[in-house]
Amino acid sequence: MREWAEWSSQGIEYLAIVTIVVSIIFGSLRFLLQVSTRAANPYRAYKELLGRSLLLSLEFLIAADIIRTVLLDKTIQNIGILGALVVIRTLISWSVVVEIEGRWPWCPAVPSEGQRAEVDDSGKHVYAAAGGLDKSTQWPTEVLVPPPICGGEMSCGPH
Repeated sequence: MREWAEWSSQGIEYLAIVTIVVSIIFGSLRFLLQVSTRAANPYRAYKELLGRSLLLSLEFLIAADIIRTVLLDKTIQNIGILGALVVIRTLISWSVVVEIEGRWPWCPAVPSEGQRAEVDDSGKHVYAAAGGLDKSTQWPTEVLVPPPICGGEMSCGPH
């Protein structure tokens, strides 16, 4: 059981590394292709792809640390180290989300130009490109979405 847990943990860590490397290679090639064809905003797409792959890799690394700590080295010191790693990686994840999306992770997404917001049956906002959905599949009612309101120093909108 101990060997299996160690192999699983190492395998998940290697998966995180492979995810980052493959994303960098694929994203770089796609970026160069988009630049050569003069696509609209290739840097933004490149940054989003790399950011999403980093977020996924951070999740893999957290999972590997949890497996290693809970199944292999269950001591108070290692659990404290695990907690610190999870907090640090969560803060890194938040900063990557802010860099990619331009908003705090806990703030609702606001539709950009050319998008409309709709509310589905559960009351959640659904964003669709203008004219992007077939009317026969649209159940929601169109609504105007006001800017998000978050209090405190880390607000969602501009001050």
